[in-house]
Amino acid sequence: MTNGKDTNVVKRVKQTGALAAPSLFTLGNLACGFFSILAASKGNFSQAGWLIFIAAVFDMFDGRVARLLGVESDFGIEMDSLADAISFCAAPAFLMYFLVLHTQPLWGAPIACVYTCFGVLRLAKFNTMAHAGEGSKKYFCGLPVPAPAALLAALAISYSSGHNIHFVEIYVTHLYNFVWFAMLVFSLLMVSNIPYAAFKAKREHKFSPWFLLLVVFLVVLLIKFPQNVVLVVFSLYILFGLLAVLYRAFRGIKIEK
Repeated sequence: MTNGKDTNVVKRVKQTGALAAPSLFTLGNLACGFFSILAASKGNFSQAGWLIFIAAVFDMFDGRVARLLGVESDFGIEMDSLADAISFCAAPAFLMYFLVLHTQPLWGAPIACVYTCFGVLRLAKFNTMAHAGEGSKKYFCGLPVPAPAALLAALAISYSSGHNIHFVEIYVTHLYNFVWFAMLVFSLLMVSNIPYAAFKAKREHKFSPWFLLLVVFLVVLLIKFPQNVVLVVFSLYILFGLLAVLYRAFRGIKIEK
């Protein structure tokens, strides 16, 4: 239960104009998407990829800041989706077009367009479910748009920088040659009903020492090879979502909301 002191803090926050804080994060997300498109059009693929990463960081915080201040609103949800449409639908599509798909004049642009359109459909679906109260705290219905966007951005950075872990270097080469196929798969996954972990639900169990060691290991790698860690983590996230569906179908397990 909220006490009087907490209520007074919230009132002071509202009076000081901090209600705009979540929107500032959302606008930061949108601005990064816009400048990512500009960077990609000029051939600065690594810079374009990093801007998508920064947009993802802004996107992580705008909702959390809104919940922390108690200022969640339909306006914020709609504004967040509009920003995501630029940063995680259009920006990665343009990045892959200028990096790879432009070499295929017949179907390169249509694939980039399909990716953008399906990403926007995914966002519209998410908003519709949120307004109807049909969303889940445990799972997203379909692949969330930041996941493939981050993967494609990491691919662009890894391919452009040349500073990679050895096995990732091999993976990047193969993935580069099949970007068109990967984008079509991502497009279908975004509008599918496949459940992907949301990591929003509170967990009461304690983490094991092995898990903590894994986290430390990933943090060290993230510092040295950030683009490689993002590439591998989101590749596994997308793959495990598909494998989980097959496993649950085989075992007859139903999804809990």
